Amino acid sequence: MLKLINAGLGRTGTTSLQVALERLGFGPCYHMFDIVGSKERLEQWEKIVCDGQRPDWGAVFDGYASVVDGPSAIYYRQLMAAFPEAKVILTVRDAERWYQSTYDTLYQFARNSEIKPPEANSMQARVYRFTSTMIWHGLFGGRFADKEYAIEVFRNHNQEVVRSVDPGNLLVYDVKQGWEPLCAFLGVDLPSEDFPHVNTTESMRDTLGRVGGGARAA
Repeated sequence: MLKLINAGLGRTGTTSLQVALERLGFGPCYHMFDIVGSKERLEQWEKIVCDGQRPDWGAVFDGYASVVDGPSAIYYRQLMAAFPEAKVILTVRDAERWYQSTYDTLYQFARNSEIKPPEANSMQARVYRFTSTMIWHGLFGGRFADKEYAIEVFRNHNQEVVRSVDPGNLLVYDVKQGWEPLCAFLGVDLPSEDFPHVNTTESMRDTLGRVGGGARAA
């Protein structure tokens, strides 16, 4: 059963948060990588996102204690209803830096898939359909390339999370803040090691390149 829901959009430190949560005992932590790396999970989310199927959230997240990134940011309201005891973390970042990071990585995967459509029913084609429906043509209405519009959507999303979640159950969090606010919010002791900072733009490009059949997002 989920104990923690991350409502922050991708490229706001969600992978660093995943590693941190697992170190603090809130693992396994479900991430978008769990979807793009599994045909079964991808099919599950295709039915939810692309086909509008009503999911059994308990089954979707069976065995997981927390969820970050991707779908949890879009479906945080539904997840809050399904797991009312779960705490919520909104990961945030400077909007300009968030846009540039997203444009240089995730959006390039989408652009590459549009310019050179992948083989039908391949993992790349399926991931593109799923993410495009949910994010690029969903959340951003097909207008992510319009920087001002995309940043407005980003800020509106964050404001809506703040309005929607009980302040006592929400942590608005920049991973640059490190362990202290996270551990205080979760009620756990501070670890002795440094806070993890992972999934840089370069490493994300490499990951997207593997998903895209070997061609790095650039």
